[in-house]
Amino acid sequence: MTGGGSSLPEVQRLLAVLAAGRHCAETGTAFGEGAAAIASTAESLVTVEADSARAAVAERRARAVDSVVLLVGDWREHRPGHAPFELVFFDAGAAEESQAAIDLLSPGGLFVKDDLTPGWPGTDPVRDFLLDHTQLVAVEILTTPTTAAIIASKRASLSI
Repeated sequence: MTGGGSSLPEVQRLLAVLAAGRHCAETGTAFGEGAAAIASTAESLVTVEADSARAAVAERRARAVDSVVLLVGDWREHRPGHAPFELVFFDAGAAEESQAAIDLLSPGGLFVKDDLTPGWPGTDPVRDFLLDHTQLVAVEILTTPTTAAIIASKRASLSI
């Protein structure tokens, strides 16, 4: 896992692929590596970091990209005014905050949660919430042999 400091190169590449041409959001900018990957292909990106020191580093990375809005503070307070998004990278937040992030997605939008451990013994509230969520179609993928992510699409409607 990254310990909240940076994103893995494999995840950065995945984010660049998924963000292509989309209006995107990120919770937990950290030092801006994931944001840079998203911004490299996205139509736009709104990213929020709670820690001002980390945000200062990320801001230096984001300066060169006009399509990036970097906000400092609690993502739950900043994001709703910018929604809906076609991709949400949920890189900061607990299981109980997941629904608020899903609510930022447009129908058909993509949701990404990384920093998961494959084969986690026992119950994982975030994993269970996302994989069993009625608004999402979700899959867990390996990003490296020792890390995983969940990629989900928000259903256009609940009728199947």
